[in-house]
Amino acid sequence: MSGVEEVRGIRRDAVERFFAERVPGGAGPLRFSLISGGKSNVTYRVEGAGGAWVLRRPPLGHVLPTAHDMVREHRVLAALADTDVPVARPIALCDDAAVNDAPFYVMAYVDGVVLDAKRPPGFADAPEERRRIGDALVATLAKLHAIDFRAVGLADFGKPEGYLERQVRRWAQQWERSKTGPLPAIEELARRLAAALPASPAPTLVHGDYRLGNLALAPRDPGTIVAIFDWEMATLGDPLADLGYTLIYWAEAGDAVTSGFASALTAEPGFHTRAELIDAYARATGRDVAAIDFYQVLALYKLAVISEGIYARFRMGKTLGPGFENLQRAAGALAERALAIASASSDAKLRG
Repeated sequence: MSGVEEVRGIRRDAVERFFAERVPGGAGPLRFSLISGGKSNVTYRVEGAGGAWVLRRPPLGHVLPTAHDMVREHRVLAALADTDVPVARPIALCDDAAVNDAPFYVMAYVDGVVLDAKRPPGFADAPEERRRIGDALVATLAKLHAIDFRAVGLADFGKPEGYLERQVRRWAQQWERSKTGPLPAIEELARRLAAALPASPAPTLVHGDYRLGNLALAPRDPGTIVAIFDWEMATLGDPLADLGYTLIYWAEAGDAVTSGFASALTAEPGFHTRAELIDAYARATGRDVAAIDFYQVLALYKLAVISEGIYARFRMGKTLGPGFENLQRAAGALAERALAIASASSDAKLRG
């Protein structure tokens, strides 16, 4: 199509043919705009005469083994589409890499507010509205962990036995594939985590990246979550891993700024403290949260490795979208934050 701006990561002619054949209302010229890119899978808004959709594909470079699997991500969305866990409904999957240089899938566009660095003007201005956001975050996580994964066709979606040990080992391997230089703190974290593995509760479906920035809130109701996004790390495993991951993104009053991964947004009056989130989850699920330090350290360890992969892609010129102009290596700060939690833990094995 002459005169139409090309978009990195999209082979326009082939993708438009796919939409015309597989997406209801998808025939005709399409407009592609980047929603997010480079930090995980790449996400585009797609608009045409017949509606608006979202297309997800892997990053353009430095794709680690077992990561960025579009078929798995599409599968979990399809399994949850008719449950009370809010997701964007999947529409079509393309597993033929020849179409767009990598598999991709298309899902419905969900109109919602995603809170990351700041609140939009006029949204959740009152402390009581911000309190409802935390309530919804915990309630929705509890719903996810209550899903009967066998009943929705996900019995073989993961191997929950040995989940924590495998997580520590897997992320150590990913570190070796991603690292841009030595970082002894990562090896120390791996050693302490392997020594301090707690007994896991009964397995559930685990999101793997559950945090406020991956939730869409109803535009006129901050207390309602309309979609959970970014399912690329979903599997079967220990539900407390999701809670630990949520906590390390959740800032509270008095926190020192340690990295760009924890937004100061949740330090505003009305939002829960981390201790309140832990207590609310324990009450909602009945699970023992005594080992929560371990799960926060594990989350930071994983995030340090993920951030190193992002940094590696940035150095290769493979990141898309704004926010990468002055990207700095974050793995060291994240690892030090994890070691601080570990060293202050009541668990002697985690203290090292």
